[in-house]
Amino acid sequence: MAESAPTDTHKGTGNRRGWRLHGNGRTIAPGERVLPEERLSWPRTISIGAQHVVAMFGATFLVPLLTGFPPSTTLFFTAIGTLLFLLITKGMMPSYLGSSFGLLAPIGAVTGFSATAGEDLEPHAMALAQGGIISVGVTLALVGLVVHFVGVRWIEVTMPPVVTGAIVALIGLNLAPAAWDWVKAAPLTAVITIVAILLTTVLFRGMLGRLSILIGVLVGYGAAWLQGELDFSTVSNADWVGLPAFHAPAFDLGYLGLFLPVVLVLIAENIGHVKSVAAMTGRDLDHLTGRTLFADGFSTILAGSGGGSGTTTYAENIGVMAATRIFSTAAYLCAAVIALVLSMLPKFGEIIATIPPGVLGGAATVLYGMIGMLGVRIWVENKVDFSNPINLNTAAVSLIVAIANFTWTPGGLQFEGIALGTASAIIIYQAMKAIARWRGTDSDLVTENFAEAAHRTDAPQAPRRGRATHPFASDATDGSSQEPGSPV
Repeated sequence: MAESAPTDTHKGTGNRRGWRLHGNGRTIAPGERVLPEERLSWPRTISIGAQHVVAMFGATFLVPLLTGFPPSTTLFFTAIGTLLFLLITKGMMPSYLGSSFGLLAPIGAVTGFSATAGEDLEPHAMALAQGGIISVGVTLALVGLVVHFVGVRWIEVTMPPVVTGAIVALIGLNLAPAAWDWVKAAPLTAVITIVAILLTTVLFRGMLGRLSILIGVLVGYGAAWLQGELDFSTVSNADWVGLPAFHAPAFDLGYLGLFLPVVLVLIAENIGHVKSVAAMTGRDLDHLTGRTLFADGFSTILAGSGGGSGTTTYAENIGVMAATRIFSTAAYLCAAVIALVLSMLPKFGEIIATIPPGVLGGAATVLYGMIGMLGVRIWVENKVDFSNPINLNTAAVSLIVAIANFTWTPGGLQFEGIALGTASAIIIYQAMKAIARWRGTDSDLVTENFAEAAHRTDAPQAPRRGRATHPFASDATDGSSQEPGSPV
């Protein structure tokens, strides 16, 4: 099947008059893809939307459980955020906006919530955390506007793969002590949960294998039930149908240093999402990067305003699209509606809230480690050269600062491991790179000069005007072998 025209130039596509039916709406021929502006029959589209809900659910509901936020409220705002995301991106970017794990550390630092304490989250502390979430959303939305009108190149220069990878990795590694606190509450349940997640990943193919977190949590939940670790007292008192609980935010500028570094993580995740969808659909989607960032920022603002966790694009849903080759944004519309309905079932939310610390600790051990390894994946995919001391020192210092949770409190402001680690990664890389280029000690620059000289020597010496340039020369300053325009 020939590639369909992009949505913004095709009449009757997703962002204008609905989705064009793909073929007969029932089957997908080998090698074909259902593009964002297309759909299958509505029953099939709804079933794909349900798959997206299941795929994102395991990670999305863990965030409120780990932070003490109301699960139903968080699910409500992920649904609303996804609907707005589809609207802002004109139905051209398939994505579900689930809960962001990047915000776990700053929320925990503000609230001091512990799932093992058996106490509810203190309302004022939650309100202050919501204010921090809103600050992240506002900053991300502003970055999205700048990218939309200026372009994404300035982000690639400021945050090359070595910096981006370090920031993503240090988020996960900074959270390791929290996972251990939950594991200590019920070690056997935590181990059962971890083993179930790992075995599901390798025992099953396709969709089941991709739902390892969800299946592992269900197995751990069953183990906790057999050991008498569950408390269902709140479930019987909950209504069957009703709106989730909403909470007003509060603001304290002293906490900005904890939250704003998360913006860099969300930028990396959103750009990575755009690149992934572009690769799978065979389209250039860079022009949607600004809209994607703005939409995620706006969704995070709404979530923080009402008591939900911040949002981000989800790799779990990328996996569903890769497996099904269905990129229809109509499926994400269905997913958002399904999630919205679930968020209005209070009993469902209370059942989620009964998940005990042992299960949370097991799931968090895997998830936090995965976040750390996502940073390593960025380094590997972009061939970051750690024989270059600039790259090596950038990663080394920033990771230790975050893992040890260095703390700095100037003038009443509070900066902890993630904030200081993020600042270290950016400042160390840019400063060392500038000095090395000034002094001529940048190994990448030396290699480029040798390559250019060798090319001039080997090339035919035909008369020509102007200066010769290497056909593969790049002005990239990231110290890696990354292709231009591929920051993640």
